[in-house]
Amino acid sequence: MRLFHVKHFDVIVIGGGHAGAEAAAASARMGAQTALISLRKNGIGVMSCNPAIGGLGKGHLVREIDALDGIMAVAADRAAIQYRLLNRRKGPAVQGPRAQADRKLYRAAIIDFLMAEENLTIIEGEVTEVMQSRGRVTGVKLAESIELTSTAVVLTTGTFLNGIMHVGAEKQPGGRVGDRPSVRLAAQLDGFGLVRGRLKTGTPPRLDGDTIAWDQLEMQPGDDDPVVFSFMNKSPQVRQIACAITHTNEQTHDIVRSNLNLSAMYGGHIDGVGPRYCPSIEDKIVRFAEKASHQVFLEPEGLDDSTVYPNGISTSLPFNVQEAYVRSIKGLENVRITQPGYAIEYDYFDPRDLDLSLQVKSAPGLFLAGQINGTTGYEEAAAQGLLAGLNAAALAISKDAIQFSRTDSYIGVMVDDLTSRGVTEPYRMFTSRAEYRLTLRADNADQRLTPKGIELGCVRAAREQRYAQKHERLMAAADLLESKSFSPSELTKVGVGVSLDGTRRTAKAIMAFPDVLEGQIDRLVPEFSAFSAEIRKQTATDALYLQYSQRQNADITMLRREEAAEIPPNFAFTGLPGLSAELAAKLSRLRPANLAQAGRIEGMTPAALTLILAHLRKRRREALKSEV
Repeated sequence: MRLFHVKHFDVIVIGGGHAGAEAAAASARMGAQTALISLRKNGIGVMSCNPAIGGLGKGHLVREIDALDGIMAVAADRAAIQYRLLNRRKGPAVQGPRAQADRKLYRAAIIDFLMAEENLTIIEGEVTEVMQSRGRVTGVKLAESIELTSTAVVLTTGTFLNGIMHVGAEKQPGGRVGDRPSVRLAAQLDGFGLVRGRLKTGTPPRLDGDTIAWDQLEMQPGDDDPVVFSFMNKSPQVRQIACAITHTNEQTHDIVRSNLNLSAMYGGHIDGVGPRYCPSIEDKIVRFAEKASHQVFLEPEGLDDSTVYPNGISTSLPFNVQEAYVRSIKGLENVRITQPGYAIEYDYFDPRDLDLSLQVKSAPGLFLAGQINGTTGYEEAAAQGLLAGLNAAALAISKDAIQFSRTDSYIGVMVDDLTSRGVTEPYRMFTSRAEYRLTLRADNADQRLTPKGIELGCVRAAREQRYAQKHERLMAAADLLESKSFSPSELTKVGVGVSLDGTRRTAKAIMAFPDVLEGQIDRLVPEFSAFSAEIRKQTATDALYLQYSQRQNADITMLRREEAAEIPPNFAFTGLPGLSAELAAKLSRLRPANLAQAGRIEGMTPAALTLILAHLRKRRREALKSEV
């Protein structure tokens, strides 16, 4: 990290949350001279909500960030105090790595990684203006009237843009407890003409763990065989602990129900839409009135911190009501609340105003990432930050724009969803959003994306070398298994059930059988036992999904042919013969970048896509004729 003594940078990143930290690291890693501007340096890398990383869908994003040499996964591993692989009993495609984190250790890790970046300068200050000249972004202005120029700006304001915190009828400006909102910047951004809306999120009260009756609760230890996040790491780095589980009850629900009118959300004090998949305790009581109880996870916030995060009871009720309903829960009868829960309402911009690189279509050089795009969650923010940082750097150092596809990553799925469909509520990643989830697994993120990262120049030498070694061993193991074939009688001798049809089958094909054991493969191919446990497991998973991968690859090839049919920014949808006025208006407003994206617009029909493709081909033919 450099000292702040210059006033021109290639890239300026505004905001030091998960999106901003990842954007700054990615930009600097690409070789761009980068500035990260945060209201407070000690606010960089803070986990504002629950102290955990990963989960279903989210864990896939973290692995993809890591595959591209990002910092979230390595920071999570440095801070992880409990690992759990969600959906462990299901197939690898829908398993989600998750880690409970020590807040202090996580923040310290993020700061360490940022400080180690040679091309990065960290600046404390409030950005009050994003400057423009002739329609292009040219830098930023700070509250101290200091102007910093740049080729690109990445805006990652999180919940700070016009942020208001609510506890019952009380409200105060803020991006989170202890931090003021970005009001002047919010007002200045009105001049960019972007479609804006309001969203809300919430957090539960924090509890003093020393006042919890742990002996009355069901304890939840981590996995016996922890699955870590980073491909550069093999095992936990700090002491592992247990969490606990308790439940709300009818008394809890009665207290909440009788005070709904005092809730900021139900009392009419909030207009923003909250995350449907992470409801407040008030939402749960109203929406799931038939349920007698709801699960509450008690998550310690650190190894040397007695604070506990009660996951599942976020709220905007007044403090006295929070205290009453919390103390009605088993094990929490005498608990002390150290910080009340609150709801926070903030501005976001319609992500349909962005292109696939997360650049604002109407403001070249301006990139948006994180909750400002209508998403929720650390992982979604960091993944967007990574992409925006890579593209801001690419723009500054005259490289081509970087895009990801629905066919190669969850990052691609998320960005395509946001830029083609927009949001009506805070967007959260799920494995169900990915139509190619059988090939987009958390376990193979490095196989999918690290080669691309190496080509882009965002992967350091140490990861490149580690990946090359792993790739070589995987190829050797696959080749070995492919080279050995066996008759039905040979397979029967080692206990592999197979039809006695005389067909010889390779060891790789046999490995995909659902009931085949590792020991049976070793008896058939003794040389396979020489490979490491990591290589053996990955080879088995790849073999298991090979048939599905081949089928999906055919679908992917078809989709890529559609994606190749790019739609020019000036393509005239209005007046196109045969295209309905409604679809023409939607297409003109959303401006899909390609035919595949156009196909996902609400109301789009195969006939309309065929019509557009025919006119695109006609334009290309006419362009070729004019060149001749």
